[in-house]
Amino acid sequence: QVQLVESGGGSVQAGGSLTLSCAPSGAISSTFMGWFRQRPGKGREGIATIQLGRGNTDYADSVKGRFTISLDNAKNTLYLQMNSLKPEDTAIYSCAAGTYGAGYNHWGQGTQVTVAS
Repeated sequence: QVQLVESGGGSVQAGGSLTLSCAPSGAISSTFMGWFRQRPGKGREGIATIQLGRGNTDYADSVKGRFTISLDNAKNTLYLQMNSLKPEDTAIYSCAAGTYGAGYNHWGQGTQVTVAS
């Protein structure tokens, strides 16, 4: 089973920035990829998606204007650039890949992001 491997999490002060990376452990076929997060005591929420090929992106209102999802096809790596971080952005962040027929069917294990006030 191919897995997605995230990296780049850590601790940062409010107002700071972090960049998360996500790469598959093997070959996968997908039409879109996304970033999700689970804040303490909350359910998982989708925060950013990108269509492979077209590059269309979409963001949750909570991160719009602060976070940027991008894909480096040469490196086969998905990124999430997070700027102007807030304490409420503290969460476990996961990446996922999927197809329109199957939905998200490849998931990463998650990486912790902690934003101190």
